[in-house]
Amino acid sequence: MNEPPEADESTPEAESDSGHPSVQLVDQYPLETDDPVRIGGYWLDARLTATRAGMVYTAHEDEGDSVMVVLLSQGAAGDHAARARFSGEINAMHIDTVVARGGQGQDDGRLGVRFRSEDDDPVVADHQALAPWVALAFDGSKLAVEEAERILHAVDLAFVPPLGEPKGPGYKLHWSNDTARGTTRLWPLPWPGRTDRAGWMSLLVSWLLMLLIAAVAILLAILVFQNQPPVSPPPPIPSQVSESGEPQESGSGEPASGSPQPGDGQSRSDEPSMQQPSGNESGPGDPSPNERL
Repeated sequence: MNEPPEADESTPEAESDSGHPSVQLVDQYPLETDDPVRIGGYWLDARLTATRAGMVYTAHEDEGDSVMVVLLSQGAAGDHAARARFSGEINAMHIDTVVARGGQGQDDGRLGVRFRSEDDDPVVADHQALAPWVALAFDGSKLAVEEAERILHAVDLAFVPPLGEPKGPGYKLHWSNDTARGTTRLWPLPWPGRTDRAGWMSLLVSWLLMLLIAAVAILLAILVFQNQPPVSPPPPIPSQVSESGEPQESGSGEPASGSPQPGDGQSRSDEPSMQQPSGNESGPGDPSPNERL
């Protein structure tokens, strides 16, 4: 018979109800319209948190595990000191925690081996530099999100105590109001009007459809040119024929001088003559005279 656990024994249900941060799952929020679709090689899934220094997302690589992507905001990404603080916090972390990193100024330091370059993407001179980002191991716990918030607060100096007694006006970072997301780049480009990625089934169907269209076009071209009527050769050039039935040509390629030419003064025998017959001559069509008369 199963006995109930003692009061001092802990169970998984008791641990989940104890409120320990390592077993509490963090809340996830939908992506907003201005959020990027992909950062580096990671497709974004949901939002986790955001500060003045940047945003935190859940993401995954193609057929990969879920990670937590931290992206600096546009204001922090444009400040050299903020980028240096962000890089210093990443270099101080454990190498197994940092999965990948990228962006401006993130290719140096102890964890520079995790840097993923995007220099092969087509860019022009007026394109802004990519905002720094890092992909961290993520187990879905609230403790992991708190670690990401600690990194961002180290960038915006939100919880850094003053070195002395504060006097005078308050201090504020010049980029603290620029909280828009940092510059990212998506390459290759998605289909126009689409902001989501296509699965392998969609790509396979599109390739098969393209091959089918190409095969139909080739078949139609073959049928159209196969049923063309035969073209007859041009007629031969007629040559002058003599009375003996042999063609006669001059040495220079011109007809013989004895053959009648068009336009000569000689009239054809079948043409009517306007001259009156004289003597025993009779014109064509006249009755022959009687010799006895």
